[in-house]
Amino acid sequence: MKPLTIPGFNEHRVAVDDGVTLHAAVGGTGSPLVLLHGFPQTHLMWRHVAADLAADHTVICPDLRGYGASDKPAESDTEVYSKRTMARDIVRLAAELGHDRFALAGHDRGALVAFRAAMDHPGAVSRALFLDVLPTLDMWDALRGVSGAVGFHLYLMAQPAGLPERMIAASADAFFASFLDTWTRTPEAIPAGVRAQYLAASAGAVPSIVADYRASAGVDVDHDTLDRESGNRLTMPVTVLQQDWGAALGYHAQGLWSAWADDLRHRTVSCGHFMAEEDPLLIAQEIRALADR
Repeated sequence: MKPLTIPGFNEHRVAVDDGVTLHAAVGGTGSPLVLLHGFPQTHLMWRHVAADLAADHTVICPDLRGYGASDKPAESDTEVYSKRTMARDIVRLAAELGHDRFALAGHDRGALVAFRAAMDHPGAVSRALFLDVLPTLDMWDALRGVSGAVGFHLYLMAQPAGLPERMIAASADAFFASFLDTWTRTPEAIPAGVRAQYLAASAGAVPSIVADYRASAGVDVDHDTLDRESGNRLTMPVTVLQQDWGAALGYHAQGLWSAWADDLRHRTVSCGHFMAEEDPLLIAQEIRALADR
């Protein structure tokens, strides 16, 4: 089956590290926006939002390192899939495409990469928008007691290399499909062809996806802890859109984000986790409003 693409966008392959090339869809003209996908998805999750934003922006939608059609290097050390490394990929990708400064939006895993890019590269990231995620340190603190079972996959993929990869690969479609089924309020937002593409891409990337999650239980915690202890904060305008997970897990999301961002707009939304597909008009409006500030 021919892979689905974002209509009107051109496909690129861009070298960002030794032996690592990212796949990216690029379209539109105007000031640059980079959109980072979540789990278990690819850049295709932005298809509606990207087409809208391309009317007045240059929109760059990469597959993250280890996902989709991008390269999937072996986890030779803890930094290979650290968010610091993945963020550096994105900054280099944008620069190779001619953009040294850009607005950045990320969903889920992509939001964690976007967070690290904004922390490490404030000269490159002019605006940052995060969809339905907490910073790594706050995420681990929030997942406690029986309510934390919603994040079972985080603990599974945090285990040493070997067992989680074998367990997931043994039933990859069922594992990844479970998140598409339970995290959305409007299943029709992810049609059959898109769903099939997500599942095929994820099943073919089990080791790198697990490595990405394993980093979030290790080296990413170290990096965030150092920033917190050093008082480092996000200095650019920040927008955060989230479901009301706080009511279930017992935390105040806006308060947690306020500890990281000087200029924060936080909003609770009513759609499911896959916001860019369930309510693309809202997400495009929020990204445009932030980028045009």
